Amino acid sequence: MTPAGTRALAPMRIRKVAALPLVGESPKGGWSAEIRPEDSIHALVAVHTDGGISGYGSVFTNGPLVQAGLRVLEPLLLGENALEPERVAEKLHQNTFWMGRGGTLTHTISGVDIALWDILGKATGMPVGRLLGGTYRSHVTAYCSLLMEEPARMRDVVATYRSRGFRAFKIGWGPFGRADDVRLDEAIVAAAREAAGPEAKLFVDAGASDAFWPQGFKWAKRTADMLRAHEVGWFEEPLRPDAIDEYAELRRCSPVPIAGGEVLTRRQTFLPWLSRGALDIVQPDVTKVGGISEQRRIAWMAYDFGVKYVGHGWNTALGLAADLQMASAFPETDLVEFIGGSAYVDDLLDAPFALDREGRLAIPDRPGLGVTLNPDRVARYTPDVSLLDP
Repeated sequence: MTPAGTRALAPMRIRKVAALPLVGESPKGGWSAEIRPEDSIHALVAVHTDGGISGYGSVFTNGPLVQAGLRVLEPLLLGENALEPERVAEKLHQNTFWMGRGGTLTHTISGVDIALWDILGKATGMPVGRLLGGTYRSHVTAYCSLLMEEPARMRDVVATYRSRGFRAFKIGWGPFGRADDVRLDEAIVAAAREAAGPEAKLFVDAGASDAFWPQGFKWAKRTADMLRAHEVGWFEEPLRPDAIDEYAELRRCSPVPIAGGEVLTRRQTFLPWLSRGALDIVQPDVTKVGGISEQRRIAWMAYDFGVKYVGHGWNTALGLAADLQMASAFPETDLVEFIGGSAYVDDLLDAPFALDREGRLAIPDRPGLGVTLNPDRVARYTPDVSLLDP
């Protein structure tokens, strides 16, 4: 029985979905085949309902692929109740298994799922974090994610972002491990630590999911020993992304925590990594893994295995908004990733994210993801901004 003075929410039917590729200011990734500004590596997803509420999500993959994925998924989506994100997302997964699990369709479902949680929050008047079961924190430390540079440049870049208020940093990719020069590797890390200061958190990302990663277990073990001397908080993607046996062995002998998982998709893929003790920190990406519905299950599964969950967040302002809501909903998630200098993070919202004096971001407590896209700003980076409109 519905209590007096309340009413059940009527279904809100999905009537239109659209993808908006972001182009023109794609940030460098440090990849062996480097990203150009005109490349599309992120896309926004808009879901519009017959109830007058729209939701927005983000996908970390090529924009035209997301558009193609939506053409496949649209017959399964139109007419569905947007207030049931987990059921709808599972329907999409279950009915597209034969096209391959992971990849374009799973990435696209991620953006749709995030948008559906945004709609549910707006319809109920609650932030997504509360819908996930309750909030553990109202603020979270943002670590500034920066590319590796030659030592002098690395020192300057970290110092610049420290002056902007960051108190935690991750440096990754670039020449690290790729130049086959262990002295250069250590000089880069030493420069970053010097610029960050002794009290700052510092993390290192080898980026071994890059094409034709040249290093193996012995390099990773030697590098982990080196990182301990510079008080590095975790060593991310030190090995190729399918090397689960080597990850498990490295985790057992490494003096610094081992992190990874950004290229894995769906919760089932994470189970062997957790059950075999291959990671200290698991890093699913909410804009790739299947969305909030998948990420929350992975996060709780990790908690049950004693593995810390910190989402991978190299994406957009909407991806960061989703990460912030997720960070509020799990006991040990005290960090979120923030790309340094990305227009897709800094320049899409009405009210850009701002650090407090302690280098933290406030977790939005407004309904849904708690942020508002600015159409005029989004229009700078996508061919048809009108797709944001119902």
